[in-house]
Amino acid sequence: MTTDHGAMPAPDPVPQDDAAPYWEATKEHRLVLPRCTSCATFIWYPRGFCPACGSFEIEWIEAPGTGEIYSFSIPRRGQGAYRDAAPYVLAYVELDLPAGATDGPRVITNIVDVDVDTVRVGQRVTAVFHDTESGHALLRFRPS
Repeated sequence: MTTDHGAMPAPDPVPQDDAAPYWEATKEHRLVLPRCTSCATFIWYPRGFCPACGSFEIEWIEAPGTGEIYSFSIPRRGQGAYRDAAPYVLAYVELDLPAGATDGPRVITNIVDVDVDTVRVGQRVTAVFHDTESGHALLRFRPS
């Protein structure tokens, strides 16, 4: 069975102030990530401080929007807003980072527009954005 980008629920996020640049970029279907200027760590989940070193010196960097599946699960029975979406793919995607950066963060997300039985670890994926009623968009991925 194929997961359909349009069939996935798109609940409105509740953006926190320190993640505002991330959520504003999603409105334009762009992926930006915070990077610590003290230790060069890329941060996920977007926030205004570095969990690696504790610095509040953060800059926002445009990310390529590509990566590979690190791990995944296929819920075959959805609950709540996802009840009618099952089966669907819930995955950790390790993000590719801009040139010169190493060790991309892993984001938890959905893989869409794919036959759920063909998803595999190491599969290359590309970001897609699913618009919500608030105007923000949810980051999801599809096979490259």
